[in-house]
Amino acid sequence: MNILTETNFPELKFLKRGKVRDIYDVGEYLLFVATDRLSAFDVVMPQGIPFKGKVLTQISAFWFEQTKDIIQNHVVTTNVDEFPAVCHQYRNDLQGRSMLVTKTEPLSVECIVRGYLSGSGWLDYQETGAICGIPLPKGLKESEKLPETIFTPSTKAEIGVHDENIPFEQMIEKEGKERSEQVSSVTKAIFHRASEIAESKGIIIADTKMEFGMKDGKLMLIDELLTPDSSRFWPKATYAPGKAQNSFDKQFVRDYLLSIKFNKRPPGPVMPEEIINKTSDLYCKAVYELTGKHVS
Repeated sequence: MNILTETNFPELKFLKRGKVRDIYDVGEYLLFVATDRLSAFDVVMPQGIPFKGKVLTQISAFWFEQTKDIIQNHVVTTNVDEFPAVCHQYRNDLQGRSMLVTKTEPLSVECIVRGYLSGSGWLDYQETGAICGIPLPKGLKESEKLPETIFTPSTKAEIGVHDENIPFEQMIEKEGKERSEQVSSVTKAIFHRASEIAESKGIIIADTKMEFGMKDGKLMLIDELLTPDSSRFWPKATYAPGKAQNSFDKQFVRDYLLSIKFNKRPPGPVMPEEIINKTSDLYCKAVYELTGKHVS
């Protein structure tokens, strides 16, 4: 089984290596390559997850297509034949896991939208009765659907450093009122569209993270979109508020790491094959449930 955890394309201009993506500058555009690396608690694990990069690319492409009428996105093409000629020699590594994208100036914050009470939002609510300073009704249970969708921006941390939720007012200080309100509105609109589509296919999207950039003075949706890495996907059939939910995302890995009392600092531990294979199966199942297509 071919697991790609790092790319090496000598003829391309390497730009940077993220937690999961390797990014190359190919002139007018950027080349995003989704590897099979897995990060949890902002730590990159030593082993890759089979098919993961292809899952992320295929799901992102699906959602970008489904939401392009709401806001322009950065995807130029996912077809390697349409990439610059210099990329074609790396076809075997690029096929199914890469996209050519428009260059933008990314915003300084990540954009999180929550429809259900889970993760750091649940922890915040237990302590303060609010999420990022947004007050919520008393007596809500873990995994319960929120009275209304909420937007909670966060800082963009370097690899190995945790992102931190920030109040909306702090985003306004960074990005200005008009742009911040536009981002909040667009993020919620995408989330509502995606939630309707996903629920029709038996999946609940509990929350997700989006990123935006500016191009020629206009806001553009960038990075990945509504993947198992950036979202919590729950099977609708087994959903039951009052506890943590089964999921199609990397929560399975997080739960394992918590069970071995991982200190959430690099280096990540070597994980059992069972955990790796189960995670791969969940990612592949998410693609099929959402798009009706197997990973290709």
